[in-house]
Amino acid sequence: MSTENEGYEGTAGPSVPSVPSAPPVPAAAPEGTPQGAPPATPADAPTAQVPAAHQGDAEQASAGHEQYPQYPYTPPAPEHAPAGSAAWPPPAPAIPSYADGGSPPAWGAPAHATPEHPRKRRAGGLVAAVAVAALVAGGVGGALGYWAADSSDSGSSSGSTTVAASNSPKDFKRAAGTVAGVAASALPSVVTIDAQSGDGEGGTGTGFVYDKEGHILTNNHVVASAADSGQLTATFSNGKKYDAEVVGRAQGYDVAVLKLKNAPDGLTPLALGDSDKVAVGDSTIAIGAPFGLSNTVTTGIISAKHRPVASGDGSSSKNSYMSALQTDASINPGNSGGPLLDAGGAVIGINSAIQSTSGGGVGQSQAGSIGLGFAIPVNQAKNVAEQLIKTGEPVYPVIGATVTMDEKTGGAVISEEGAGGTPAVTPNGPAAQAGLKAGDVITKFDDTVVDSGPTLIGEIWTHKAGDKVTLTYKRDGKTATAEVTLGERKGDS
Repeated sequence: MSTENEGYEGTAGPSVPSVPSAPPVPAAAPEGTPQGAPPATPADAPTAQVPAAHQGDAEQASAGHEQYPQYPYTPPAPEHAPAGSAAWPPPAPAIPSYADGGSPPAWGAPAHATPEHPRKRRAGGLVAAVAVAALVAGGVGGALGYWAADSSDSGSSSGSTTVAASNSPKDFKRAAGTVAGVAASALPSVVTIDAQSGDGEGGTGTGFVYDKEGHILTNNHVVASAADSGQLTATFSNGKKYDAEVVGRAQGYDVAVLKLKNAPDGLTPLALGDSDKVAVGDSTIAIGAPFGLSNTVTTGIISAKHRPVASGDGSSSKNSYMSALQTDASINPGNSGGPLLDAGGAVIGINSAIQSTSGGGVGQSQAGSIGLGFAIPVNQAKNVAEQLIKTGEPVYPVIGATVTMDEKTGGAVISEEGAGGTPAVTPNGPAAQAGLKAGDVITKFDDTVVDSGPTLIGEIWTHKAGDKVTLTYKRDGKTATAEVTLGERKGDS
């Protein structure tokens, strides 16, 4: 698992190695079309049998509109154009032979020209279709030309046959429910965060406006390098840049709150959705600065919920845990901290981590998207943000028991002892009061299956201290349940 701001590795279930990002593929330039040239109509192409307008028509029209008799016209089929001719079309370009040894017809050849030798029958259908199309087009064009000439001769005041097309709307707007509409509304409230530590190192991430007071919500790992000593700036989509400072950060949740210095008036916070009501298959829109490319919009769907994810910021041995929303919207390093929106433009998550296939190759320091991105549910992020704004430190709900971090235990196993030789089950803590003991294997948290310690922690941290939950566990081969009232721990320890 990579937290994509700096390509840090974490785990989402079993650890899987990452691959180097593929280099950008240059886009092929479209072939141009010469401008200003008239349509390529062969000089010797057959014409429809319609009256021809020529000098003297005006006099004939004024004298009773007498019509010239209609005679069929058979075009000549010269073998070669006269030397030095400047007529359109230009001489035929050289065309290579077909693979079967034959050659295509000469460019500009008459549609009804009879070849010296009979053509193969299989080409007849195509030739006939082209000929019929040419005759129909010629007939329509000739008829329109005659009508225009006749109308002009009959005393038209304008003397012009040009019809002006209606102008396009000056202010074309996308509907609010489209991706373009959502992006246009959300982008002014999304910022690109540049974090520079005291020694000059740093990286780029994303955040979004949380309230009108200038608070910005983002990931902890985006700002960790500059939190104690360094410089933080936030740049809006209109290019305006503001200095920022850390209000509070929660390493375990991977959430941080910044505040803009000299925040401008008129900030528009993004609307927050309800991540508990998100369903697999719902549309998603991610906004961020992947690899420093600010204001990038990508789309996808919710591909899974309650995905256990453990990720690290690379600066300590401590991990962040989440019961994540999984999305296939393209998320890359630099998207961290940016909003994951629903189809209506409400924030349902904070983009935080990606799954990668390896640790990278030669010259490759960061992995790219393989369609497995993870976001912190916004309901959890909102609770943490309110704590950080109010007190500057996070509050974590706990069950008062230490569990192993092994992933293939079929549940969360309560350890034999805690850190530093302390009891694995805190005396008089929530787990002890519910009757849990060392060696018990917790297999469910409410209705969510628990397959490991990280999964249990991620589920606990989606709740608040004081919430009542039901734990299902196994002891000596027997299954039992216990109701636990969650305790609390303040700060990162």
